[in-house]
Amino acid sequence: MTTIAELPPGFVDKVLSAQSTFRSVMDAMARPGSVQRIVPMAGTPDTMMRGTAAIALTLFDHDTPLWLDARMSESSDVLKWLKFHTGAPVVPDSSIAAFALIGDGGALPSLERFALGTNEYPDRSTTLIIQVDSLDAGRSFELRGPGIDGVATLLASIKPFDLFERVRFNETLFPRGIDVVLVADDAVVAIPRSTRVMSKGG
Repeated sequence: MTTIAELPPGFVDKVLSAQSTFRSVMDAMARPGSVQRIVPMAGTPDTMMRGTAAIALTLFDHDTPLWLDARMSESSDVLKWLKFHTGAPVVPDSSIAAFALIGDGGALPSLERFALGTNEYPDRSTTLIIQVDSLDAGRSFELRGPGIDGVATLLASIKPFDLFERVRFNETLFPRGIDVVLVADDAVVAIPRSTRVMSKGG
């Protein structure tokens, strides 16, 4: 059993770290495909990357329903850490989640199972936070859309391999849809629903 005293700490300087992380996430959303760095924090539970933990500390609270994939939810340390540091309620139903933490992208459920928002309230959708292997090496992707001057190129090693093909359903749903945040250690890339992603040369 982990006691509270044994839980990894949150931010050392809560206000500065939260402001810095929030700015990184906002910059990532404003400039899709650009790699933003999150200032490393003090400690994270196993299975949760530093960037994921920083985003959780910054964006989650007791009004933020949270869905965890099997890898995340099977870790009692992750559950205790989230409860202690954020108070966010963990929900079993992905369709009502404001955020979903994905530790194993290879087992990502069908995107239709998450909240897609409504035409009146498109922001009532799930933001997927997916931990990936790398955001500076791997396959090459071309991104187009708002916030991108022409074309942005992203190198990424991600699972599921067909993530960007699956996210393409956003085109038919807009303004509803899913926003995706990719995390590799302390690096973050956002793929908002308005962004189109193609495999380079594919």
